Amino acid sequence: MPDFSFRLPPALEAALPLPPDQTAIFLILVGALAMFLWGRWRHDMVALGALLAAVATGLVAPADAFEGFGHPAVVTVACVLAMSRGLQTSGAVDWLAQRLLPPRLGPVTAVGVLTAFAALVSGVMNNVGALALLMPVALQMARKLEMPPGRMLMPLAFGSILGGMTTLIGTPPNLIVSAFREDEKGGGFAMFDFTPVGAAVAAAGVLFVVVAARWLVPNRQRADVEGFSTAAYFTEAKVGEDGKAVGLTLREVEDALAEADAQVVGLVRNEVRLRAPRRERRVRAGDILVLEAEPEALAAALSKLGLTLEEAVEPEGKEGEGGDGGRAEPSDLAEFAVLPGSHLAGRSAKGALLRTRYGVSLLAVSREGRQSVGRLRDVRLSEGDVLMMQGAPEALAAFAADFACAPLAERALRLPDAGKMLWAVGIMAAAVGAAAAGLAPAAVTFTAGLLAMMATRVTPPRSVYAAIDWPVVVLLGALIPVAGAMETTGAARLVAETLIAVIGDGRPLLALGVVMVTTMFLSDVVNNAATAAVMCPIALGAANALGASGDAFLMAVAIGASCAFLTPIGHQNNTLILGPGGFRFGDYWRLGLPLEIVVVAVGVPMIVWVWGL
Repeated sequence: MPDFSFRLPPALEAALPLPPDQTAIFLILVGALAMFLWGRWRHDMVALGALLAAVATGLVAPADAFEGFGHPAVVTVACVLAMSRGLQTSGAVDWLAQRLLPPRLGPVTAVGVLTAFAALVSGVMNNVGALALLMPVALQMARKLEMPPGRMLMPLAFGSILGGMTTLIGTPPNLIVSAFREDEKGGGFAMFDFTPVGAAVAAAGVLFVVVAARWLVPNRQRADVEGFSTAAYFTEAKVGEDGKAVGLTLREVEDALAEADAQVVGLVRNEVRLRAPRRERRVRAGDILVLEAEPEALAAALSKLGLTLEEAVEPEGKEGEGGDGGRAEPSDLAEFAVLPGSHLAGRSAKGALLRTRYGVSLLAVSREGRQSVGRLRDVRLSEGDVLMMQGAPEALAAFAADFACAPLAERALRLPDAGKMLWAVGIMAAAVGAAAAGLAPAAVTFTAGLLAMMATRVTPPRSVYAAIDWPVVVLLGALIPVAGAMETTGAARLVAETLIAVIGDGRPLLALGVVMVTTMFLSDVVNNAATAAVMCPIALGAANALGASGDAFLMAVAIGASCAFLTPIGHQNNTLILGPGGFRFGDYWRLGLPLEIVVVAVGVPMIVWVWGL
């Protein structure tokens, strides 16, 4: 096999203050960190560049360059991200949120309940997905309580980050730390090994955020990135044979829907539209209720009485397409505005042949100041109407192009599906339980869980790969061999010994705190997964040099890598709230800096108590 490695001239090697291999790995890591900070290249590109540089300098053998992509940590991260999509699209978290988040709360209580809930669900699903699920709820609460949205969003984002450190699967840094322990000791951390320390830090952090947010979160007005405003939707919901609404009067139905900010504006029975039905009229199976609801509250209104959208069925003639065993792919939901001059203006969904020609369905219409007349499929659409459409992404794109309809900013329009919710929760619980009980490695249990979600169509096969954050997967796969080179060259031990010499020999407690603070600082400016991969070998080297517990130092890395609160670029959740909260770059440290102090003050003693030194 040809040798692709690069060698320095002997005279230059002799002049170097460090051995050539250590000099090379330090230059590669410093260059990678500089590129991470610069931000011009995406982090996966930087990681691949570092890997190729390590191969070119002979630090990583060409045959071993891509072994990291088969590492159990990489497989687990990919599977957890895809399974999180199942929890999201099935409506499981939405259903839980409706029951745990009462509609009438004071500002402090609302922030506390929402932040604690975000921390809770982030322990079992990707924390970015948890924030995306709860952001519409937070914005809705902020509007009702007449408070700046940022006062709700920053605690929510920080709570979701804090919750991720409580379990093995809560955040990628935990999986990376576990992978390094497996390489060091022959066994990784178990599912809930992170829980004693992580839960204590998360609880203290959430409590601090809830109390301090009122004074430390800047009072910013929302920068409305959506750029549009819609009135309530008018839609048709069918009462099933076993629906909760069967036998109730319309008055009772309206009372039940009041908490979901929805009301009944009409009734369709036997294809006859009753525009002003008596409130004493009893609802029958097969009736179609015409509802008026805000977009964010539509799913809650349907879930309240077990209603289904009348038009939310597979389009005629579309079954069997898509190549998935004769079953049509589940559809997406999207909103479109009817632009001036659109050919759809003046036509109905039925007249435009939307279902037969495009395979899309009109589920609801938002029309400013006017109510729809007649059946939804027969309503003549107007310029400026906002339509909720259902269909495959390609079909929706073709519809929008042909009829000059503008896609609006994405919203969380998840419709509840009781069957899928049960499957999603059951499969996730089984995967977590199997991994926690040691029945199989986490990578195996979550791969099995993902396959089960695909088989039950909780996570549609077509959307599995779209649900995986591939840049993170590539980052992990590329940096694992690079981090291994730090160990084989002795660079990690050199850094650790230098760190110990500066701190002072014989003080492992202080060294533990320095490792956590250093990891925190890096995580605020560098991707947290990359930070964990760089710091783990340094932490293990420091522990070995001091004769201290490697597990304790790895836990310090896990906590530090998960706590990025100073900048909007330190964590994706911080970035997600930047626009909707109206924040500026320098707004985060005011709450984030004291929060990181709280994390260190609680985390270091808890690590020592649980893992010893």
